Amino acid sequence: MPRLSRAVLLAVLPVELLLGVLLVSGVQLPAAATVAAEAVVALVLLAELAAGWREFTRARRRGEDRGAALRTTVRQLVPVQVRRILSFELKGIGALLLWAARRRNGVPPGTVAVPYAKEQFSTLLAFAFVMAVEAAGVEVLLLELDAPAGLRAVFLLLDGYSLLAVLALLAARVTRPHVVSAHELRVRSGVFVDLRIPRALISSVRTSRKYDERGMASVEDGRCAVPVASQTNVTVELTEPVTVERPLGRRARATTVRFFADAPTAAVEALRTPVTDRARP
Repeated sequence: MPRLSRAVLLAVLPVELLLGVLLVSGVQLPAAATVAAEAVVALVLLAELAAGWREFTRARRRGEDRGAALRTTVRQLVPVQVRRILSFELKGIGALLLWAARRRNGVPPGTVAVPYAKEQFSTLLAFAFVMAVEAAGVEVLLLELDAPAGLRAVFLLLDGYSLLAVLALLAARVTRPHVVSAHELRVRSGVFVDLRIPRALISSVRTSRKYDERGMASVEDGRCAVPVASQTNVTVELTEPVTVERPLGRRARATTVRFFADAPTAAVEALRTPVTDRARP
């Protein structure tokens, strides 16, 4: 039943969103259609709440405290893909705050940061500027067309969210570099990829440039690639496979990891040189 109600909810929510946009735009809709859509959404939400309460109660009976029971309920009711997307949104906001404060995530004293944001920095910044101009242009156009205030607010909200998403993507790349410590190599791609490789498993490392990489964290025949703008320039060979977790939760094993660094020679040197991690006792 919970799976069925979630499927119905996912099918109805786009219709609900469309109805909301039409209403704020001043479009007159049949009352029966609006009432029916609201009733279906309300019933599905009630079914989800009931299923959540049952799962929460079962977890409490197993001896879990309230916090653990709530986390168990969320894991059971919310698909892992949705949870990960929401976590990306929150981490993106955190990256914007870190960027404004000129701080970085996960780079304690004694470790070596390996930046990778330079390759796309100007492109993403230009893209954000174009989006800001486009948002202003749409607002002027809608004013000229005497569009309802509700419709203008919808477009402004969508444009503002898109601009914020691009800035968060840029901030995440700046504030979450790759990290080399005495114990591990941490390969990252903004908030989407975070691969930890114990240095004890690294058999060799070299610069090796490729321009045709695909995806954000692809794995093929035991070879993982974490590119920037379809490029990688550092290759790490491992003695044992490591688990690579892709952005939406799928996992694969890899014995070779390729990634991009702004200064690949410096990244290779950092991996070949013992690092004293002063952050640890």
